Amino acid sequence: MDGFAPRPTAKTVPVDVVDAAAAKAFVRKLPASARAVLAAQGFEPKPGRATVLPGSGGKARVLLVRRGPGDVWSAGALARLGSGRYAVRTRLAPEDATAFALGFALGRYRFERYLAPKRRPTLVWPEGADRARVHAEAEAIRLGRDLINTPAADLGPAELAQATADLADRFGGTCTVIEGEELLEAGFPTVYTVGKGSARPPCLADLSWGDPDAPAVTLVGKGVVFDSGGLDLKSAAGMKLMKKDMGGAATVLAMAHMIMARELPVRLRVLVPAVENAISGSAYRPLDVIRTRAGLSVEVGNTDAEGRLILCDALAAAAEERPRLLLDVATLTGAARVALGTELPALFANRDPWAEAVLEAGRRLDDPLWRMPLWDAYDELLASDVADLSNVASGSYGGAITAALFLRRFVPKRQDWMHIDTMAWNTSAKPGRPKGGEIFGARALVAAIEARLLAG
Repeated sequence: MDGFAPRPTAKTVPVDVVDAAAAKAFVRKLPASARAVLAAQGFEPKPGRATVLPGSGGKARVLLVRRGPGDVWSAGALARLGSGRYAVRTRLAPEDATAFALGFALGRYRFERYLAPKRRPTLVWPEGADRARVHAEAEAIRLGRDLINTPAADLGPAELAQATADLADRFGGTCTVIEGEELLEAGFPTVYTVGKGSARPPCLADLSWGDPDAPAVTLVGKGVVFDSGGLDLKSAAGMKLMKKDMGGAATVLAMAHMIMARELPVRLRVLVPAVENAISGSAYRPLDVIRTRAGLSVEVGNTDAEGRLILCDALAAAAEERPRLLLDVATLTGAARVALGTELPALFANRDPWAEAVLEAGRRLDDPLWRMPLWDAYDELLASDVADLSNVASGSYGGAITAALFLRRFVPKRQDWMHIDTMAWNTSAKPGRPKGGEIFGARALVAAIEARLLAG
């Protein structure tokens, strides 16, 4: 994997990794010359800070401060330094060595599709790191970030479906793609309706992999490659980042990559409804009524609530197979971001054990999510005068909850189901997380699948 070296050289820069709580005591033991450099730089022992210091024999050394054991992201600060080779000389537990290597790899990421390649730093593999896991997770997140960062001009519905097919091919899976009016024949009317306003036809990619007798896991990802809002047009500011509105699809493809690369013994299915929500004479309209795959009629209260429409048919199709877990991921609501900010995905689950497994994994792996309620009393806000339900709530509050409740209408009560509402974007650069497309929560979700379905 690019970015790692098997061994140090004479020019390798040593790295001391220090917990924030112990950093001041560590600094007091440094030579006077090193303390003077830190003082001149206004050093504060904050996690995610990497500082170059004078070492023995005139060579450089690096002091890297982390939050504590299990901290993934602080290692990304090392990737911000010059393009040399670095080696951790602090003894780390195997799980911390793995976390450090992953954080470095994620911090080293740079979207280069339209840029000249740039030399970046290299890390000697930390002793005890699980190299296979780091490979699988870093490559998966790189795939997801690349997809989100790609402009809609170069990533339409067909290209997103092709990315799904390419992933299936890489790991020996299969993928079928349904396109255009074939979606109506196949029973995906909402996917077709949302996407028919674009010159680029909508499609649905359906990936399968693994032993048919293994526990079945189905992932569904919102694949709106660009969201203008449709006839309920977004503002310029609201539209600017909408190339990222396929971030749910990117997240489930990253999860699929992790699962297949690590050869987890599950029967995996991934459904990616891919559309562009555009404006034209054939675009769907406010107060149109759509008959969904599940048989429910939906009134279009707002064309800018298109994500839940394309997801509802995909969820209904997925539930027909009764997988052990049905999981969808979507950049669904601004309300989730108002509630939780940009870095913390909202988790909705209809089974407590699944929610608890995800939350535990998120804490352990430094990949957190936050549970929000499926509040039954708000379900009545989705009422319509002319259809079974509306795609938007009648009130302006609790938008993330009502969106999740809308999706729940298309999931049978017997089905274990989780819904993730994510930002899929770093609004600013932080150690391990460059500005731009981001895959939040995927590592925790895969770990929860392992814990609930494969442990023991």
